[in-house]
Amino acid sequence: MRQLRMGMVGGCPGKFICDAHHMAWRLDGLIELVAGSFSSNAERNENAGKQLGIDASRVYATYQEMMDKEAALPEDQRIELVASITPNQIHAPVALAALRAGFPVISDKPLSFSVDEARDIVKEVEERNLLFALTHNYSGYPMVKQAKALVDSGELGSVLKVVAEYAQGSVANTMASGDAKRIEAAKDPGHQTDVSACFSDIGVHAAQLTEYICGIEIEKVLSDISTIVPDKRLEDDANVLVRFNNGAKGVLIASQICSGNENPLNIKVYLEKGSMYWAQEEPNNLVLRRADQPMQILRTGRYFDLPGDAPKHATRLPAGHPEGYTEAFAVIYRNAARVLLAQANGENVDDLNRDFPNAQDGLRGMALVQAVYDSTQNGNTWETLQI
Repeated sequence: MRQLRMGMVGGCPGKFICDAHHMAWRLDGLIELVAGSFSSNAERNENAGKQLGIDASRVYATYQEMMDKEAALPEDQRIELVASITPNQIHAPVALAALRAGFPVISDKPLSFSVDEARDIVKEVEERNLLFALTHNYSGYPMVKQAKALVDSGELGSVLKVVAEYAQGSVANTMASGDAKRIEAAKDPGHQTDVSACFSDIGVHAAQLTEYICGIEIEKVLSDISTIVPDKRLEDDANVLVRFNNGAKGVLIASQICSGNENPLNIKVYLEKGSMYWAQEEPNNLVLRRADQPMQILRTGRYFDLPGDAPKHATRLPAGHPEGYTEAFAVIYRNAARVLLAQANGENVDDLNRDFPNAQDGLRGMALVQAVYDSTQNGNTWETLQI
């Protein structure tokens, strides 16, 4: 199978999230990076192009120049996909420019800086019938897919309650570091959104994981968001009560002031006939408690007596060989690439390869961010997501 030609906006090597994207698109050998506009700084842009092995003629000064010049190339030479790894405030402009030039998109989350921008992206995706993948990468873990498959099978009954928590120590740890530059950056996180820092950064991960696993949608929220760090512009702690469209209730916790914590994203799903627990820091385990059986710890591996094909589809290694963050990230790139290559070759698309977060998921995330903000601003009232 030939490789898919990709262009990239942002993504200068050396930063954590940029390097995660580079490892992810490379892992399965389905994508070739052939063009990019890696930085608005000319020197950094040029250096990134050299480091990534891109021909100098296809290292562009701006992302719009990349869209225009690549779209003008012959069909068998131009890029076939755009990856956007930029600051949050230009996620939407980059995505819209790519879609309007006719290119599918893989974008880092959140989808946009505002709900209105998110709606614009969804509209373009639907009108142009283009692929759009959003890197909520935690949904790429095999045992997350196993949890979803167990819910979808119906053997545990309906979802009754969900508790999802992402309680980082990032801001608290920064404030304790004594590093004046880091502290000042933490106080004014302008790269997030106008209404949120913490929830738009990590709360949306907990929410997307909840909806993905449980197959239900958040309808209403009641929030208590706070700015704990003095002089910080946007919130660093959020506690949210949730009502789902199937009548279930839930709690979302997103915090960056939990001193000493690393990245303990976890989710507890309570159903009529049992419950499940998954934690990102131990991603190869899924704790299953059936109402009438002893607790089980399910492990990543190709175990064919468990429900669903998606867990096996997302598993690369034999049981006992841990798969982690990078592999989960790469599942999104791999699935999207397989869809696009199948379409280009006139082949049927396996539904298992359509299993990745999309623009509609991103819109739901941005609507949730706004509702969480509005709830606290309006005196801790129940707010309905405005999709």
